[in-house]
Amino acid sequence: MEVFAEYLARIDNPEHRARTEEVLAWVTKKFPNLAPKLAWNQPMFTDHDTFIIGFSVSKRHLAVAPERAGMQHFSDEIVQSGYDHTNELVRIPWGSPVEFALLEKFIEFNILDKADCPTFWRK
Repeated sequence: MEVFAEYLARIDNPEHRARTEEVLAWVTKKFPNLAPKLAWNQPMFTDHDTFIIGFSVSKRHLAVAPERAGMQHFSDEIVQSGYDHTNELVRIPWGSPVEFALLEKFIEFNILDKADCPTFWRK
């Protein structure tokens, strides 16, 4: 988690910082083979140098970005979660619980779906 220390330190709201740290620590513990990386000023995790999942912080939510393919694959579950979303990301409001089961599905899907992907992003 050292790779994210400076990023986390810049989150002014202590509750937002704690929630973000909790999610990043969960990914690190649940998926120890993923490489933590800070790119485009966002914490993310990669597998064989390909993007798996990324996060960003705003005043109202923690954004989770599993790439468009993950969003499409789990669109029904995203709607059922009640989270606001776009084609590219899910917004988890700071006051809402984190659906870790959904995050796990995003990550597992991308690890499998991108196992042979030679690029950072899907083409």
